[in-house]
Amino acid sequence: MGTLAETILPAARRCLEYADTLAKDIKPGDFGRKPRGIDTNSPAFIFGHLGLYPERMLKFIGREDLARPDQRLEDLFAAGKPCLDDPEGKAYPPMNDLLRRFRERHEVLLAELAKLDDAALLKPNPSPNERMRQLFPTIAAMVAFMLGGHIMMHLGQLSAWRRCMGMPSATS
Repeated sequence: MGTLAETILPAARRCLEYADTLAKDIKPGDFGRKPRGIDTNSPAFIFGHLGLYPERMLKFIGREDLARPDQRLEDLFAAGKPCLDDPEGKAYPPMNDLLRRFRERHEVLLAELAKLDDAALLKPNPSPNERMRQLFPTIAAMVAFMLGGHIMMHLGQLSAWRRCMGMPSATS
């Protein structure tokens, strides 16, 4: 039997690989675009939004010292913020910056998660959001969702965005 971290990490790594696959052939000029007539999240918004969560999870696992929150990104991409159509690439940071932050910050989180024992992951979820504490009562439950279901939910949006933009199915 493995540890909780060993159970969470393979799916989390697969999520990051799938994100790379979906992003690999997106043109920088399209990264902030919404499909014509469709109100959906753009890749810029999706990667910007997902890039916020490693900082929060690092805090939850006791590694706030490694967190690199960015208020400008919070202001643009926090849950509930509207996704803007950004045809001129001025509303959101550049594609490479958002993709790099998404990948690098998740790698930091995964490296720290790998060091945790089950006792640390079975502590109560310290989220200030009561609903999240109810849904995910332990740190392990919260981290597993944020590194799995949450990422894949948004990557599903990205997969649909690709089709709306006339792109082919992404294959890894």
